[in-house]
Amino acid sequence: MKHQEQFSAVPALRRCQPYFACVALSASLALTVSTSQASIQITAPAPTTDFSKAEAGEHLPGGSSTHLKRHDKKAFTHPSANMPFEQQLDFKVGNGIFKKIWVSSPSSTTASDGLGPLYNARSCMRCHVRDGRGHTPDANYPDDNATSMFLRLSIPPQNADQRQALAESRQAVIPEPTYGGQLQDFAIQGLPIEGRMYIRYTEKTLSLSDGESASLRVPEYSITDLGFGPLHPQTMISPRVAPPMIGLGLLEAIPEAALRASEDPHDRDGDGISGRANIVWNGETGRTEIGRFGWKAGMPTLNQQNNSAFNGDIGISNAYFSNPAGDCTEHQPVCLNAPNGNTPAQDNLEASRLMSQLLLYYSRNLAVPARKNVNDPQVLAGKEVFYNTGCIRCHTPKFDTGTDTLGMEQRNQLIWPYTDLLLHDMGEGLADNRPEYQANGREWRTPPLWGIGLTKIVNGKTHFLHDGRARNLLEAVLWHGGEAEAAKQAVIHMNKDDRANLIRFLESL
Repeated sequence: MKHQEQFSAVPALRRCQPYFACVALSASLALTVSTSQASIQITAPAPTTDFSKAEAGEHLPGGSSTHLKRHDKKAFTHPSANMPFEQQLDFKVGNGIFKKIWVSSPSSTTASDGLGPLYNARSCMRCHVRDGRGHTPDANYPDDNATSMFLRLSIPPQNADQRQALAESRQAVIPEPTYGGQLQDFAIQGLPIEGRMYIRYTEKTLSLSDGESASLRVPEYSITDLGFGPLHPQTMISPRVAPPMIGLGLLEAIPEAALRASEDPHDRDGDGISGRANIVWNGETGRTEIGRFGWKAGMPTLNQQNNSAFNGDIGISNAYFSNPAGDCTEHQPVCLNAPNGNTPAQDNLEASRLMSQLLLYYSRNLAVPARKNVNDPQVLAGKEVFYNTGCIRCHTPKFDTGTDTLGMEQRNQLIWPYTDLLLHDMGEGLADNRPEYQANGREWRTPPLWGIGLTKIVNGKTHFLHDGRARNLLEAVLWHGGEAEAAKQAVIHMNKDDRANLIRFLESL
């Protein structure tokens, strides 16, 4: 692949080497051989039925890459624990790029200029605070600038060519003609912003068993202060908060066959769960592949996810998204004609190929923290509730990463992400009614749960789901619908001790 060859040629970045030349097939590989051909079926390790004690390795959700340091506000910032010493400088430099505050062009700091012209944040860290998740604004503008949350924009296909591009997964969406694929609420000096996200919440009370109740906040989204004229009348909007950064390299290392083994798009087993992979376009390989990253699994690789955010969120050109104007459209000439930061020293880009590769190494190796209280009786009781309620039909507890991985640190690990990375219909309550590749307007990728109990410590807020509407874990559970409706109803009707233990289990992850 062209871009991988370019990365391989970068002399300043040391390439990881495997610890060993070969390993035996893990216990999760089922091998069947016929006289005509050999085939390997890879599935996730079977879930436990013994809840009397923690499983072997359960306290290390990232396998040997798990970090064992304190569970403080920096819990998501540590490198893979099995990272060789000689690679740690690359991780630290990648961290510097992640934190870099970009400035507008022209500037004397040519390694940091090129911001915008339209953008959502000036650095990766502004959205992923301490490598954690984003949050909803405390108020609408001007009382809060809503950094770490924005609106995706698109319209239905308008002609046969657009319909075919979507059907073949050569394109994720049809961007809004004037404002592009997302609403940028910041701009460099002299340019208008695109607009402001406006959120209005109403409360809905839900009665639970044993006299308990919960209040859910129902969001309504609109856009104010449009800077470039009206939106297309068919514009679809979808709010997004930044997800946490931990364990991403391990998710990328899960064998595709193991994810495919969990697919059941026609619910042939009759359990009400119809998970399916999103099929998306890989710009490096020039073909469609399974999606893993993003709220609707719209990105096939971590590298593509990183560089897409570089360009779309910050407006930084790179080897994969080379437009220095970022998400500007032909209907925004003042944006297209703004100065850019492309320089020969940066490969005639704003972020050089080396920057992209160091950022990739950093984001691939942000370690998952060790679990806490895995043998606490109430946590074990909550684990049993989680399993028996059917939550693991989407939140698959564990995978083996195998040996065919992109990074040595992720190789041959038993990991506990609690996700199948597949799309599931989550019901009308969570629907954004905005398709992305093969995901329809009611489908979302199952988010990983590892580290979720540290959200308050790391980020100071507990805002869950794709738009942060859930203010705590119970609210997040109660927003589930569609394929998860039966599990939600079980939580509503179970006794309050089981419900409390379920939350204790989630908080232990």
